[in-house]
Amino acid sequence: MKKISTSALAKKLNLEWKHLFEILIENKYIEVKKKSFLSSEEIKVLTAKWIESWWELKVWTKYWDYIVWPEEFKPEELAADNNHQSFDNYLSISKIADSFNISARKMNQIISELGWIQQNIKWWKLTKFWEKIWWKEFVIKQSWATYTKWPDSIKNNASLLSALGIKNVNEVENAPEKKNKEDVNFREKFPAQYRTKDWHMVRSRGELVIDNSLYEYGLAHAYERKLPVEEDVYSDFYIPAKWWTKAVYIEYWGLEDQEKYLERKKIKKDIYAKYHLNLIELENKHIDNLDDFLPRMLLEFWIRVD
Repeated sequence: MKKISTSALAKKLNLEWKHLFEILIENKYIEVKKKSFLSSEEIKVLTAKWIESWWELKVWTKYWDYIVWPEEFKPEELAADNNHQSFDNYLSISKIADSFNISARKMNQIISELGWIQQNIKWWKLTKFWEKIWWKEFVIKQSWATYTKWPDSIKNNASLLSALGIKNVNEVENAPEKKNKEDVNFREKFPAQYRTKDWHMVRSRGELVIDNSLYEYGLAHAYERKLPVEEDVYSDFYIPAKWWTKAVYIEYWGLEDQEKYLERKKIKKDIYAKYHLNLIELENKHIDNLDDFLPRMLLEFWIRVD
């Protein structure tokens, strides 16, 4: 059986070799790994599944290993795959930013705060959820750094438009149907009447203590920020990411003795888990000695406070 390299296979299939690598990674034929524990250099290797079946496809040369494939090999997604778009059809952050008359730096910041990307030293990479769910809609290209490209439809994404302060016509028309009645009832039942040191208005003594602590720690934070998801759900607190820290949401569960509240709590926790959003959970037992608990919880997300 004749075997050919990945670049030769790409040529035979009339694809760019980078596009072929994207498909092979997507369909779990190969994966990207660091060359060594101490090295930042990345290499592409067969996944465990194909090592077991095709171990002979890895060929040694004097300088490196590389993967070869049967000449007639076709990944399942390549069999007349008319849905896989060319990488050229995707938009860079700069082009998206131009559409809204803002800088690329500002757009990266907004998308980061939405939880779609995270900063890794000097470049941006997808967060776990979007890497998994949106793989066919945008592509990460790897060179000396990582950057993202997005489908044109991203410009109409409701969460992005909301973060930019732009009202989506369709969303406005359907707003009464999309409102989360449980959240609305909760806000009406517990109006914001406690003023914090940074002039936020919060709904309970527990939230007052948490907000004041975040202020004293010197951490920029938002109160009752909408989660960057399709569901109409708001967090209690949100701390945006910096390049050395992770974005994190804080929920204060203060009414554990109420059945409806516990149902609401479960729904919110399921949404955090579904979208792989970083979450710190606080309860009444933490409030009186918050400084003994919250700094340790923040440290799990690389946020250090003195």
